[in-house]
Amino acid sequence: MSALLGIPLATLTAPGTIELSLLTAASLLPPRARDAESRPCRRIAVVVPAHDEREGITRCVKSLLACDPAGCEVEIVVVADNCTDDTADVARKAGARVLERRNPNLRGKGYALEYAFDSLMAEHADLDGLIVVDADTDVEPTFLAAFARRFSDGADALQCRYLVRDPGESQRKRLMNVAFMAFNVVRPRGRDRLGLSCGILGNGFGLSRRCLEAVPYAARSVVEDLEHHLDLVRAGYRVEFVDETCVRGDMPDAGKGVETQRARWEGGRMRMMREKAPGLIAEIAKGRLKLTEPLLELMLLPLATHVGLLGVTLLVPFPPTQIAAAVGLGSVGAHVLAALKVGGADREDLKALAGAPLYIAWKAKLLPKILGAAKEEQEWVRTERA
Repeated sequence: MSALLGIPLATLTAPGTIELSLLTAASLLPPRARDAESRPCRRIAVVVPAHDEREGITRCVKSLLACDPAGCEVEIVVVADNCTDDTADVARKAGARVLERRNPNLRGKGYALEYAFDSLMAEHADLDGLIVVDADTDVEPTFLAAFARRFSDGADALQCRYLVRDPGESQRKRLMNVAFMAFNVVRPRGRDRLGLSCGILGNGFGLSRRCLEAVPYAARSVVEDLEHHLDLVRAGYRVEFVDETCVRGDMPDAGKGVETQRARWEGGRMRMMREKAPGLIAEIAKGRLKLTEPLLELMLLPLATHVGLLGVTLLVPFPPTQIAAAVGLGSVGAHVLAALKVGGADREDLKALAGAPLYIAWKAKLLPKILGAAKEEQEWVRTERA
């Protein structure tokens, strides 16, 4: 009886253990040498998709305008998508160009990005790259120069570090920032060190013109970043990790809608797993072995969920699966330690780990909502900030 429970649990967590172990070790390797084309970057556009973001859009635009010179023409473009407030006017006053889009039947970040990409590429023949920054984000001063330099070196697509803005505001934000160090620094860094595509994280990513022309942006789900990345790797393109710069997004830790938004994101990821995994497996079986890691990444559960399942597996009195669970928990521990090291954590981040059990319990409580959100496509809804 114990085997009937332990084996399915161990099987469910095995891809995550393999993936975490591989990427943790690789993240500590030295950077790979890059092939550089050394051609000038003529023009880049920063696209800021915004739905009812009047309160934070000024800070985001000013953060971008304060960046170090990129050595090429740079345009900051806010896409005010189906807004019911004055986001567009506020963004213009802050110094951005604004594209307003209204289509109540086609709502979502993916539609907003597709509209902006198509408009800007048609308008500027010399547009070499487009960068996406969320409306609740601060960027480092080096952000634009780092992306322009990588586009000049011939990168197909880019993703930089993505962490939490103002993590010291609460212990939960500290803990979220440590999780981001793992998910948004260790993992893409590890993939990049192995010569794999590092992934797209939805904020702080860039696409070259030739990449967009070959693989048009047609992601429609609430996890449009994951969806488009799978399209890219299937087409043979690689996203490079820009480890030298960072974006920091607002991650509210309390208030109305936080649980709903988390359920939407993780439910959307589970939906992608259900829809995309069979196709990836079929392509791998035909010899496309480079899709193995993207499949493992897709099958990797959120870290808190992964740890919770490993804990349950450890309690099932079946020695083979208990050993597998212990190995899995060890890989998670190593993963978190690597995140603290390469993510630049301080003592307060380390202290925040004491709250991990409560965070795991909170995520367990969300499981019914997550499963419900995985059943159907979700609408783009702005999370209320506390």
